[in-house]
Amino acid sequence: MRHHDLVVIGAGSGNAVVDDSFADLDVAIVEERWFGGTCLNAGCIPSKMFAYTAHVARTAREAGTHNVDAAVSGVRWRAARDRVFHRLDAERDEGRNGRAGQDFVTVYEGRAQFTGPRTLRIERADGVIDITATQIVVAAGSRPMVPPIVADSGLPYETSDTVMRIESTPRRLAILGGGYIAAELAEVFAAAGSDVTIVEKEQRLLGPQDETVAERFTELVRSRYDLRLGRELTAIGGNPGALRLTLDDGSTVEADMLLVAVGRAPNGDRLNLEAAGIATHDDGRVVVDRFQRTSAEGVFALGDISSPVPLKHVANREAKVVAHNLRHPDGLITCDHEQVPAAVFTQPQIASVGLTEQDCRERELDHRVGTAEYADIAYGWAMEDTTGFCKVLAEPVTGRLLGAHIMGAQAPTLIQPLVLATTFGIEASALAGSPYWIHPALTEVVENALLDLDLDGDR
Repeated sequence: MRHHDLVVIGAGSGNAVVDDSFADLDVAIVEERWFGGTCLNAGCIPSKMFAYTAHVARTAREAGTHNVDAAVSGVRWRAARDRVFHRLDAERDEGRNGRAGQDFVTVYEGRAQFTGPRTLRIERADGVIDITATQIVVAAGSRPMVPPIVADSGLPYETSDTVMRIESTPRRLAILGGGYIAAELAEVFAAAGSDVTIVEKEQRLLGPQDETVAERFTELVRSRYDLRLGRELTAIGGNPGALRLTLDDGSTVEADMLLVAVGRAPNGDRLNLEAAGIATHDDGRVVVDRFQRTSAEGVFALGDISSPVPLKHVANREAKVVAHNLRHPDGLITCDHEQVPAAVFTQPQIASVGLTEQDCRERELDHRVGTAEYADIAYGWAMEDTTGFCKVLAEPVTGRLLGAHIMGAQAPTLIQPLVLATTFGIEASALAGSPYWIHPALTEVVENALLDLDLDGDR
């Protein structure tokens, strides 16, 4: 049984743990599916490349608003797909080959399961191998959840893992789910010419977002998609390419293709964690402390398999923490998940950091709300934007920012001053009044939302 100093399970953000400072160790990386993880192969990066393509198409179709004559005859799906994945597949292969070429790294391509404390069995195409390790990092990620009613139907369906690689777009696409993956991919396929129906059990899309964002976004896309909100799937029938979805109100949806986007599940249940003494939460996530250590000695975890905030930039930060703590056991550092920004790359874009207004009410926090519309600033006039807005939440008197939410063009960029403010404790009036805000830049919507806060009075 071969022994390694360090084994990393998962070559997504887990791959980022190992740098040249580990060259004095015998390191192994185990990857069951693809180097680069979900982000590179089926998540953040390809979806945003497609989302930008959709943005270009929508911009051209709406050019008449700005007195520009333009027309879109179509999106060449197969060409777009090949452009995206020609680049990303090359990045994946380069990452895999680069690791395999390092003298101190052994790459195992196969599925790992624990057979005991810091002991693994790896099922490979050429057989089974057992290894042990002094330290292990569990970074095996997550996978799309598929409800039994779909999985057991015997009929075909797609997930975010597969749908971006299809040969051609469907004429009618049904999407089960109303979160950010569903919203982004609805945008992509609608731009490519599909008629999109979204089936969501909640009354609004993007339910975890701030209530104002969720309400406005839902109303905005009603004209783009057939929304079946407050509905659940009760049966699937028909044939491949001609599906019939029956909902709990008796209505039906006819579709050529079904995309399931109801959430993601951590992959811990595939690793036989119990054999290693690794505890999990009720939702399947691996339990870690603030240093990213699991309940098993010598075992760390990071990313979607353990994180309360399953985002790539969080996994990357956790990877840096784990890398440091592996090499400096007497000087451990922590990972802070308090002020994590997030974005949804729909049209319009959405970004947020901190608490929502419903969070503030549930926690009974005294708070004030400041808002500003894109339509009320000069660059918003230039854009003819009638839907974008910025909303900030702050503590009265102290001016401490509690949360911020933006829906509109460049929202993931515009949110960053507010991320810095919440991270470093810059109070709202100081952020609004101390730095210059360029006129007539789009950032004035952030400035105006901060100025709209009534921190001394009642609101």
